[in-house]
Amino acid sequence: MSAKKATPKRYIKNHADGTVWARGFKVGEAMTGYWELFRKDGTKMRSGYFDGDEQISTWTTYDKKGRVYKVTEMR
Repeated sequence: MSAKKATPKRYIKNHADGTVWARGFKVGEAMTGYWELFRKDGTKMRSGYFDGDEQISTWTTYDKKGRVYKVTEMR
């Protein structure tokens, strides 16, 4: 008998002022899949992938004008 795999659910977290702080997917309480994190002014700050709350693969950091500032390979 195989275990049923949980389906990721869309998740959005907001800053105190209501603007989007982060959006991605969770399985239970664990972050999974592609995530984006935003500054209060709405510009994207970082994006990348999670697997069970662990950052994996490539993460990109953006400057305040939305340009790629840094790319980090997670181990």
